[in-house]
Amino acid sequence: MLTEPMPADVVEAARKRLAVAAEDLDANRIAALVRDLAADAGVVPVWERVCRPLLGGLRGHSATEIAIEHALSEGVRIGLDGYRRDRGRALPPDGVLLAGAEQEAHCLGLHALAAALREQGRGCLLLGPALPWAALAAAVVRARPHTVLVWSQTPLTGRAYRLVRFGRDFPRVRLFGAGPGWIEPVPPPSVRLTTFAAAVAACGAGGWP
Repeated sequence: MLTEPMPADVVEAARKRLAVAAEDLDANRIAALVRDLAADAGVVPVWERVCRPLLGGLRGHSATEIAIEHALSEGVRIGLDGYRRDRGRALPPDGVLLAGAEQEAHCLGLHALAAALREQGRGCLLLGPALPWAALAAAVVRARPHTVLVWSQTPLTGRAYRLVRFGRDFPRVRLFGAGPGWIEPVPPPSVRLTTFAAAVAACGAGGWP
């Protein structure tokens, strides 16, 4: 894996290859490209400089564009989920739990975060999008993580008062709100993570070994 930032020409070439695969609606090719790019350059630069800008540039103004956007999202998700995954490895307690906020359907950033943690040699428990707060509480009781990160993509799901309430119920859990949906002030002890790199660093400090 490269330690230097991705050169601009490498970024541009990667975006073009992913865009062509998305236009062909070839999610498997997209997944393979994402895995190869992550192996060469690392998850954080690939996500921040290649995948996220490419996804953000798709506006979905037509039926074809919507299909391309879905193919790209699905391919990126598959690629990230398959990157450095040891399917036979159990996840012990006292680690990191990742989940999408209640009614939040867009959580591709969580898959990128999970891949980045695996890259560091740390595991996490990823419970996916739109997890009701009651279900998240039940998961914390069952899995006993010391860190919980809740992803919100839009202000409709990034309700800071829910984090406050959840933090009161689990005072010993480190609680983070990540994603662009958390626009309201997040009172301590909860913390709002404003960048993907900050989320990786915060969770990497306490992931499953």
